[in-house]
Formats: sequence, structure tokens, C-alpha cells
Amino acid sequence: MSYPQQPPPNFQPQFQPQQFQPPGPMGMLQLTIQGSALTSNMIPPTVHLNGYPVPVKYGRNDIPVPAGPLHVDIHSQWIRVYGQAALDCTVQPNQAVPVFYASPFHQFTSGSIGHSKVKRKGLGVLLGMAVGIFAVIVLATVLAALG
Repeated sequence: MSYPQQPPPNFQPQFQPQQFQPPGPMGMLQLTIQGSALTSNMIPPTVHLNGYPVPVKYGRNDIPVPAGPLHVDIHSQWIRVYGQAALDCTVQPNQAVPVFYASPFHQFTSGSIGHSKVKRKGLGVLLGMAVGIFAVIVLATVLAALG
């Protein structure tokens, strides 16, 4: 068994330590996820910025991003992926870009995204389904009382 030998006293390493290179100019993405765990989904939406996942919470998220083009891709997930929405924008150096996202009321439509507050999609379908279920229950109760 051999043991490693000590380097000679005049030993010079063959690598040069890399110096930290600061990133280019930065900007800020002010991403607001509308809703809450009680009104939307217990799991916050999944956000990708230029293809990279970013953790978010409901409410406003201040995310530092490099200046330049930015592709924001968001979706929600419960049983399946739903509420997909995407937005392309350009972030200027030292600029804050506001982006708002709202997941839909149900899993069969896309989400809403924009630079100002947006409305959630799918309320009509949700209310229609609730009225339909209520009508079936009332009809079944009336028929049971008559017959």
C-alpha cells in the first residue's frame, strides 16, 4: 500500500482560480399569482422563466431576472395539468415588469396572464354545472314526492 507523497516545496498549482464575473444588467419581474390556497388550489402554480423553474407563492413574487427577453410560462396542477398561460416580454435594466396570473375556475380551460390584473376564466361553466346539479336534485325530489 502506498501513501500519497507531499508536493515539493517549490510546487506551483497548474490551474488558475476563476474570478467571479458579475452577471449583466438585471431587472425585476413582479409576478402576482392571484387567488389563494383557499380560492384557487392548495398547490401554487408552476412557473418557468426562459425554461427554468422558479418557486413561487400566492401573492406578489419579486424575482430578479437578467435584462433582455423573458418568456414566462405558468400552469396549475391538481389531477392533471391545466390553466396553461404564457407571456413574452422584454425586461430593461433596472426596470420592474408587472405580470399577473389567475388560474381558471375549472380544469378545462386556460389560465389568464397579462401586465395588469386579470379575470379568472370558467365562471360561467362552473355556475352552469352547479345550477344543473341543483335542478336534477329538485326534479328528483319533486318526482319522489309525487310518485
